[in-house]
Amino acid sequence: MDDIYTGIDIGTDSIKIVVCEKTNDKYHVLASISSKSVGIEYGFIKDMKAAVSSIKEAVKKVNSILGIKINKVIACVPPVGCQMDIVSGSCDIIDYNEITGKDVSNVLLDALRYERPENYELVTAMPINFTIDDEESVKDPKGLKGSKLDTRVVVSTTEKEPLYRILEALKLSGLEVIDICYSSFGDYYALSSKKYDNLVGAIINIGEESTNVSVFNRGIQIKNGVVPIGSKSVDKDLTYVFKSKLSESREIKENFAVALSTYADSNDIWTIKIDKTTTKDINQVGVSKVVEARVREILKLAKNEIKNLTNREIRYIIITGGLTELAGFQYLVEQEFGFIAKIGNTNTTGIRHNKYSSCYGIIKFFNNKLELRQKKYSMFDIEEIEKLRSAKTELNGD
Repeated sequence: MDDIYTGIDIGTDSIKIVVCEKTNDKYHVLASISSKSVGIEYGFIKDMKAAVSSIKEAVKKVNSILGIKINKVIACVPPVGCQMDIVSGSCDIIDYNEITGKDVSNVLLDALRYERPENYELVTAMPINFTIDDEESVKDPKGLKGSKLDTRVVVSTTEKEPLYRILEALKLSGLEVIDICYSSFGDYYALSSKKYDNLVGAIINIGEESTNVSVFNRGIQIKNGVVPIGSKSVDKDLTYVFKSKLSESREIKENFAVALSTYADSNDIWTIKIDKTTTKDINQVGVSKVVEARVREILKLAKNEIKNLTNREIRYIIITGGLTELAGFQYLVEQEFGFIAKIGNTNTTGIRHNKYSSCYGIIKFFNNKLELRQKKYSMFDIEEIEKLRSAKTELNGD
């Protein structure tokens, strides 16, 4: 039970934390929470004090579930403004020995010696393939033999200042950041399957303030774009049309609306409280028409963004984000994209909601990096693991 990792996703609307244990190549959620965030816009820290307070509150909640304190995390960072470059690395294998994880680490480190803009910081390095002597396109060279190992790597960088503010907020919250990863990478690792690893496709994540569009080629992100509109626009539309408070509009969206108004029921009624003495009844058809119009706009803009990002044939589209939980959303997606697109399905017990996809996926991404380099890492010490093991045994009644 020592392969336990914690992922944190600092979003505009909420902070998500997922703690996972990996056993027998399967991930088991030990704790997950979604907590209201303040001081964060578009995934970036705008008010440090408020953001730190929000993070501390989220950490407090997950600690109460686990019974121990988390202090090390893998952190999601927004891919807004990210740059991607292809670089090469090379290293010698001494005495024609069997290639190990250390050799993989060495060749990746050599690739990362490239010169990047001074105001940009490295976020991820994804190897495209490896070459052993003259044998090209090796995905995982460990265990093979050769005298020279080469690699081509997609490196992603982002501006230092906003990234460092995220890291500072986590540090002030008592958390040590072990690794960072784009939220889009998390979505891919959480929602894709092996069949996508050889295809070109896109992932659309509809966030609170904006919608992120990422293009992947053979499991590696090659492009990223942002549509400056998200699920909060739906709340604002409902508020404008029905004169409801923004908080109630969100509740109406999440608990009453249907994404495709064709499937709404005109006899289904929601009562809005206008003031202390006045109420107003609205039906599901009227609400759903407002929601549908805005969601269609978001999907159309995302579709155009994919075309702007690449001329390659898109073989799959995965759509995620909390808005995709709306009833009937898949039907709307099929109308806009055809059957090439589907809603992501985060169906792991403990996180059966798409808002957790980024947070959960970065844990799988981190573990994949460790396996490629033949490394082990635990975010909890032996005493903490024993406490978790005891708590798990008690829960199972063993």
